[in-house]
Amino acid sequence: MPSTRLTYRRRQPYNTVSNKVRIIRTPGGEHRYLNVKKKGSAPKCGDCGMKLSGIPALRPREYAQISRPKKTVSRSYGGSRCANCTKDRIVRAFLIEEQKIVKKVMREAEKKAKR
Repeated sequence: MPSTRLTYRRRQPYNTVSNKVRIIRTPGGEHRYLNVKKKGSAPKCGDCGMKLSGIPALRPREYAQISRPKKTVSRSYGGSRCANCTKDRIVRAFLIEEQKIVKKVMREAEKKAKR
């Protein structure tokens, strides 16, 4: 009968976050530990902290190995800001430009009134 005791297969001997394992049964009929990789966290929006939709949750090294279209969304600020924050930024920039134009027109009107 095979032994029921299991030992870690890597050098790290403690049950830490980076040393998680699960038990598998080998074709030879014995039980063995299988090391489990850590789950990746989804990228978050830089402004509001929401998860970015359309971008997979991977470990950092895995991001280096996937193609660019899988890391971004085809929109301005695609891989770093969510759609709502992007919309807010665009609207804010537009309103600031409009405000500058209004100020300029007001200044010109004042100059005409002084004359």
